[in-house]
Amino acid sequence: MTRLQVTDLTVRHPGSRAALAAVDGVSLEIPSGTTLGLVGESGSGKSSLAGAIVGLVPVHGGRVLIDGREARTRTVRDRRRLGRRVQVVLQDPDTALDPRMTARQTLVEAATVFRRLDRAARSERVSELLGLVGLDPRLADRLPRQLSGGQRQRVSLARALAVDPGLLIADEITSALDVSVQASVLNTIRALQRRLGLSVLFIGHNLPAVCHVSDTVAVMRHGRIVESAPTETILRAPQHPYTRTLLASVPSLGTSTSKAAAHP
Repeated sequence: MTRLQVTDLTVRHPGSRAALAAVDGVSLEIPSGTTLGLVGESGSGKSSLAGAIVGLVPVHGGRVLIDGREARTRTVRDRRRLGRRVQVVLQDPDTALDPRMTARQTLVEAATVFRRLDRAARSERVSELLGLVGLDPRLADRLPRQLSGGQRQRVSLARALAVDPGLLIADEITSALDVSVQASVLNTIRALQRRLGLSVLFIGHNLPAVCHVSDTVAVMRHGRIVESAPTETILRAPQHPYTRTLLASVPSLGTSTSKAAAHP
């Protein structure tokens, strides 16, 4: 399990001379083994915040602590350790996966970054990872183009899990999928979090979908957190007008997320 603490974090738009910030003094916390949903419209600063947490976006102020250790002043050894503890799954699996590599090759490459595995152990690990994300191990030797969009996203998720991370950042991972597939992937994320004890930062713009997988929800607008509360509070008694707008503007996934859907 991994605990994330973000305090007064600021990220400015590249090349901006003005006081325009993509992330403007954001503070949030993900206790070990819980899921925080971060929701807001496109351009609200969600992905900039995620990038800052993992060191892909320059930070102009504030702190990022992972298990109490400063993430910004890392040695090479610390960065390598962070890469194992924190993994990111992005929106578009088409660009995230190498089109020339089968699912097996992709997962073996990830699984052997931090440890040595013999041939039998590699095969076992690939089957285990595919099973974790709801894929038939017989799909292991398919290329990305031979998989559906939902299957490709699951392979991306399996790759992130290959290093046994403590914190998973899922950045808009269902937004490019059909609604029925979204529901299935959301159920998988929720099941994985519980089974593996993961800490999860789940980023999206569909508030009902984010609430479905989250213990706590933070609503982001114009680079700031405008409301943060337990999921049930957000759903039943949202306080900020923007939160109420988000909740009213997107239809609920309804019963589709509660069913044990097939894994497309």
